[in-house]
Amino acid sequence: MVLLRLFLILFIVTFLFSLQGCVSAPTYAGNACSIFDEKYFWFKAAKKSSEKWKVPIATLMSVINQESAFKQYAKPPRKKLFGFIPLITRESSSLGYSQATKSTWEHYKNVTGKRFVTRIRFKDSVDFVGFYIDQANKELGISKKDTYSLYLAYHEGMNGFRKKTYNKKPKLLKIAIKVDNQAKNYNKQLSKCMNKLDRNKYILF
Repeated sequence: MVLLRLFLILFIVTFLFSLQGCVSAPTYAGNACSIFDEKYFWFKAAKKSSEKWKVPIATLMSVINQESAFKQYAKPPRKKLFGFIPLITRESSSLGYSQATKSTWEHYKNVTGKRFVTRIRFKDSVDFVGFYIDQANKELGISKKDTYSLYLAYHEGMNGFRKKTYNKKPKLLKIAIKVDNQAKNYNKQLSKCMNKLDRNKYILF
């Protein structure tokens, strides 16, 4: 009986992990309502993170969109020899929806006490983004509604933001404007479909 239970548990765990490889990016990444219509569990996860960390859903989704284009196994490009020969190593250890590095992810796990979170699961990634923005708010005094500055802190890190390293990166400043505008668009879109999404409470998970 015990062996049978262990087998069933192993089967369920294996099945759930196999589903992870089947997660595709949303069809219309530029429309928050379309994203959540297609992936309702993402809405529940984003809303939970938003309520927990007091960060707008639109900001959470805009950061993830920019970082990974909602691709589960997103990774930074490989380093190149002489500027054109791809190497095995990559530019950083970033992975998943949030593009969190290994060290930053470990810090998140240690602070929150979450042991079994993974960067390739949307639920965990959107919680991480909320956590990081909350930290940026506390340490740097950035408003949680200031998506532009929050993204710069997210990309450059807390110390980088303090040192204003972003001022030497004109391309990054343009990207931050893009993220801010995307968040504004997401917010407008969500204002039209939020009630409908909230009514779908019969979905249990």
